Amino acid sequence: MENNQAIGIFDSGIGGTSIWKEIHQLLPNEKTIYLADTKNAPYGQKTREEIIALSMKNTDFLLHMNCKLIVVACNTATTNAIKELREKYSHIPFIGIEPAIKPAATNSKTQTIGILATQGTLNSELFHRTVQKYESTKIIEQVGHGLVQLIEDGKINSQEMTQLLHSYLTPMIEANIDYLVLGCSHYPYLIPQIRKILPDHIQIIDSGEAVAKQTQNLLKEYLGFATEKNGKPIFYTNANSKVLKEILGNKYDVIEKDF
Repeated sequence: MENNQAIGIFDSGIGGTSIWKEIHQLLPNEKTIYLADTKNAPYGQKTREEIIALSMKNTDFLLHMNCKLIVVACNTATTNAIKELREKYSHIPFIGIEPAIKPAATNSKTQTIGILATQGTLNSELFHRTVQKYESTKIIEQVGHGLVQLIEDGKINSQEMTQLLHSYLTPMIEANIDYLVLGCSHYPYLIPQIRKILPDHIQIIDSGEAVAKQTQNLLKEYLGFATEKNGKPIFYTNANSKVLKEILGNKYDVIEKDF
């Protein structure tokens, strides 16, 4: 089945590009439209009502661009708003992103895993329901205060970032975790930094590859693929286009407009 409409992807800022990269790599023929709501980042400190309203605003923008499905490339938006999005926009499929607790808890030898996420994700009802399924595993939760803002400011390799990561990860190492789950789509950009801090035996898990495979399955079963390369990816942001261009390696045009 042929379907040349675009895949829409949104996040509170540049972090969801880690998800976009996985989707683009797996499905290079698909047209993608990425929306960075940088003006309102980070979502993790906002109320649930604010997150739902912003997610609906982003969805309206992508539907106006005639997208065939929408990837909510933000853990905070998924855990707080995806139920409401699916109810309001029942005519279009949504793919969300949740912390990959299942593979970590299932494979942990020490029965202790760490999760680094935003306040909004860790406080959400969906996250708590997920955690309750793995009561035999000790889960060390850590809010990544300040990490998203530093990434959005282009300070991934700053001394401030290194100090924050040390303060967040050291207690997890001391608690004997053997898996670290990254519960925010911004955090994969910190893996080189995190890897320097963690002992080699601790594995890092994020959700990007799983979301890309889920997108592929949805296109295969229900929506249809683009038949040939369907144009360059399109990126929109409502603030600070420079950092988004840099995180993309200055390979793509970024349109800055208010929305």
